Amino acid sequence: MIQRIQSIFLLFAAGVSAGLIFVFHLWTKTDDVLVYAKDEYLYLGLFLGSALLSLISIFCFKNRKLQFVLGRLNIILNFILLGFFVYQLLIPPGESNISEKGVGIFIPILSIVLLVLANKAIKKDEDLVKSVDRLR
Repeated sequence: MIQRIQSIFLLFAAGVSAGLIFVFHLWTKTDDVLVYAKDEYLYLGLFLGSALLSLISIFCFKNRKLQFVLGRLNIILNFILLGFFVYQLLIPPGESNISEKGVGIFIPILSIVLLVLANKAIKKDEDLVKSVDRLR
């Protein structure tokens, strides 16, 4: 059902991935220009892909196994995004035009936490349905 707790977690994850990228900057360039995810197409695509996977997963409530798999794929996508950010952080300051990191780098971590909570609730529902089916 769509009114389950995992739907709320998935909706928050979609909101974090699609909404907060326009509010918080990812980093500041050396000439004090703020860089948002909309300025870098790779990051924008990964963030919007994560939000789209969360929204698709909300409406797959009848197929909990697919919903669980989509949640795991979304977690993997956010880990890839986090890997790109860690790569940006590890470039030495002299070789990069990034002078200061922004709060937006931590958005995938928040999204991963929400997705893990959603997957935990989906697994709990699946276990409940399996236990009821055993009694029949």
